[in-house]
Amino acid sequence: RKFAQTIGIAVDHRRRNKSQESLQLNAQRLKEYRSKLIIFPQKLSNASRTDSNAETLKLATQLKGPVLPIKQPKSIMKQRPISEDEKKSSVFQALRMARANQRLAGVRAKKVAGQ
Repeated sequence: RKFAQTIGIAVDHRRRNKSQESLQLNAQRLKEYRSKLIIFPQKLSNASRTDSNAETLKLATQLKGPVLPIKQPKSIMKQRPISEDEKKSSVFQALRMARANQRLAGVRAKKVAGQ
């Protein structure tokens, strides 16, 4: 985490990856970024093990434009007409009923048990 911040990677310590797919995608993207990154030593006489070697430093050029753009996957769903069942049903009403049933489940159970 601390090393990532020194080489220009923004780190949010509060973030938690909830899906394995996004974790693997981010890790792959960071590995690709790290492989293309050339790190110059702070002092040429005292190079660290994380710094790039002398041959790569000579080949370094300044990049212009987006360095590694994030590629969004294409949507798999295709357009289709809305069916009659979908037109008749109300998703908003179904969600409201589901919330109300969940909220009132205890009261209803207590009422049935009391009878």
